[in-house]
Amino acid sequence: MHIRFIRTILFTLVMLSMSAASFAQIGISINFAPPELPVYEQPLCPGDGYLWTPGYWAYADDDYYWVPGTWVMAPQVGLLWTPAYWGWGGNGFVFYDGYWGPHVGFYGGISYGYGYFGEGYEGGRWDNGQFFYNRSVNNVSVTNIHNVYNTTVVNSTTVNRVSYNGGTGGISVRPRPQEEAAAREKHIPAVAVQTQHAQAARTNPEQRASVNHGKPAVAATPKPGAFNDRAVVPAKAAGAPYTPPANRGAVQPAANTPAAHPENSAARPDKPAQPTTGPETNRAPTAQPPTRPETNRPEPAQRSQTPPPSERSQPQRTPPPAETKRPAQERQRPQPGAQKPEEKKQKDEQPKKDEKPPQ
Repeated sequence: MHIRFIRTILFTLVMLSMSAASFAQIGISINFAPPELPVYEQPLCPGDGYLWTPGYWAYADDDYYWVPGTWVMAPQVGLLWTPAYWGWGGNGFVFYDGYWGPHVGFYGGISYGYGYFGEGYEGGRWDNGQFFYNRSVNNVSVTNIHNVYNTTVVNSTTVNRVSYNGGTGGISVRPRPQEEAAAREKHIPAVAVQTQHAQAARTNPEQRASVNHGKPAVAATPKPGAFNDRAVVPAKAAGAPYTPPANRGAVQPAANTPAAHPENSAARPDKPAQPTTGPETNRAPTAQPPTRPETNRPEPAQRSQTPPPSERSQPQRTPPPAETKRPAQERQRPQPGAQKPEEKKQKDEQPKKDEKPPQ
C-alpha cells in the first residue's frame, strides 16, 4: 500500500515537471533584425469562439519566415491571446513566445493591427461565457455571429510596421503595471494547432523572407494550417524593402541580458541560452605580453648606454674576415639586443669557459 502511494506521488511529480518544461524554450539570439510586418487584410472569422492571432516573423535555418495570422479557437472560456514578439537582448534579437491567459500581457509594443495596437486588446471581450467581437476592428459576419458590438478604437500608438522591441530602430516601450501583473498569471502555451500552423510555415519555402522579400504569398489564413484554403489572404505589400544580409547564418546563443522586458519571465523564459564568450576572453594566448623574466632584459646597448667609438658594434656591419680579428673582445662585451644571427651562431659553436651568460 505504501509502495503504491509513493509511486503515485512520484508520477505526479514527474507530470508536474513535464508541465513546467512545456513553458521553457531554448532561446536564440539573432544578430540582425526581423523584417517589418507585411500589409495584409484579415480573413473572415470562421465562427463563434474563434480569436484572432496576428502573424509574426519566426526564425529557423538561417532565415526569417512568416507565420500567417489566423483565427484560433480559444482553448478555454475566458482566455485571451498575447502575441509573440522579438526584443533586443543586448547581444542580439531574442524571440518570446505567445501564450493564452485571462489578460493580455506585454507583446513588445508591436502594432499588429486588428485589435492589437501595441498594448492590450481591443478586438473583443468575454461576457458570460461568450466572446463578443468588436466589428470596428474585426472582419466578422453578423449573419453567422450575433454576439458583436461596435466601438471605435482611438489608436494613440504611432503606426509603423516595425516588428521588434528595443535595439536600433525598434519600438521603445516598457511594460505597463497591468501587463506586469498579467505576466504573473497562470498561462497556457500555444495549442497544438498553432504549433502545427507554425511548423507548416517553416517548411514552406515561399514563407521565407529571403524568398518573398517581406511580402509572403500567405499572409493570413481563416484557420490554422489552411494554407491552401480559398480564403487565404496574400500580403498586399511588404512593410519595407527587405534584403537579407549576407551573414544571416551567424546565430549566437541568447544572452543572459533579458530583452527589453524581464517582467515577462512568468510567461516567457527570461534566461535563454548562455551568451557567447565575450571578446576579452577570446584572445589567443600568443597575444599576451611576454613573460615577466623577459621584461628584465636590458635595453639594446645603443639606447641605454652609448659606448665609445672604439667599442661600438662596428663588426656587425663589416665582412666576416674583419669580424674574426677581435673575437675575444666581442665575447667580453655581449650585447643581446645588437647581435646578428651569424654572431650568435659563431659563439654557440665556439664556447669558452670564461664566457659569461647574458645578463
